[in-house]
Amino acid sequence: QVQLVESGGGLVQAGGSLRLSCAASGRIFSINVMGWYRQVPGKQRDLVAHITSGGSTTYADSVKGRFTISRDSAKNTVFLQMNSLKPEDTAVYYCYANLRKDLTSPYYDFWGRGTQVTVSS
Repeated sequence: QVQLVESGGGLVQAGGSLRLSCAASGRIFSINVMGWYRQVPGKQRDLVAHITSGGSTTYADSVKGRFTISRDSAKNTVFLQMNSLKPEDTAVYYCYANLRKDLTSPYYDFWGRGTQVTVSS
């Protein structure tokens, strides 16, 4: 089955940088979108950034100019480079993918288990 595995989370001081990665594995025919969401306890899960198969990117206003999303299509991997981190960025970051497993199947949403990012002041 399709699996998304995140890595790269951890503890960093404000102003520092962190790079998250997410590798999709399993039966994958094509990927429409990959991206990152984040969630703080008691709040909804919000979009951080996503990138389409054509390379189009979208960012939340709160991270524009600080975060950069990229991908390695050959490895079904997406990255999130996070610079100038702020305490407000502290959250669990979840990898997301919208993909199909074969030519005749529709696209489905898949989620990773999440990785903790903590930014201290």
